[in-house]
Amino acid sequence: MEKQEIQLDLVFSALSDRTRRKILETVKVKDCTVMELAGMFDMSLPAVSKHLKILDHSGLLQRQKDGRYVKCHFEPEPMRGAIEWISRQHQFWNDGLNALAELLDKENQEGAEK
Repeated sequence: MEKQEIQLDLVFSALSDRTRRKILETVKVKDCTVMELAGMFDMSLPAVSKHLKILDHSGLLQRQKDGRYVKCHFEPEPMRGAIEWISRQHQFWNDGLNALAELLDKENQEGAEK
């Protein structure tokens, strides 16, 4: 279980940055080289490389050497754990809010009967 928690932390940490989310949106559509990404995001190569390293470490992005270039490819599988965690939180809050709504409806009906 500990490994899954660490992976979840890495994914949420990687997704916490707007630039990294934009990089993922870009490479989700098509694989890009580091140079292409640097040009799209008006960043230096070291800045893009830092973001890519974090995304690679989280498992959301895979970098592959292709001759002189490094291509970046989106890997969606690590998001599964994050999606499942968010779903459980969503269900918890939905259940609680539905129970509260039922309680308030019941109290309103009882108040109207008096």
